[in-house]
Amino acid sequence: MRTGSEPTTARSALRVRFWLCVWGVVWAVFGTVAFTLAGRPGWAIACGVLWLVITIDLAMVLRHIRQGPHYQPGRDIPPYAPPESRPHRPPTDQRPPGSPPQDRYP
Repeated sequence: MRTGSEPTTARSALRVRFWLCVWGVVWAVFGTVAFTLAGRPGWAIACGVLWLVITIDLAMVLRHIRQGPHYQPGRDIPPYAPPESRPHRPPTDQRPPGSPPQDRYP
């Protein structure tokens, strides 16, 4: 069921993100250790920073998983209702009601 509010109420595949984070942490740790042992401090620092970013993302994913159905809905949780207080936008098509739509492209 599409409600038109998907960009603001989108749900993330948290389990997939969790396993991608785990995979990323493994490779970042491996890269940090390997480049340190190889005497490449620049690459070791880059892998260390990546390790830090992935760990922060992993912590956020775990936090959202633990918060329950609001962030990790199951098949029994319906989509969110669109927000009730939407800003009113004037119509972009200024034709009289009942007239056929005009072709915008020749």
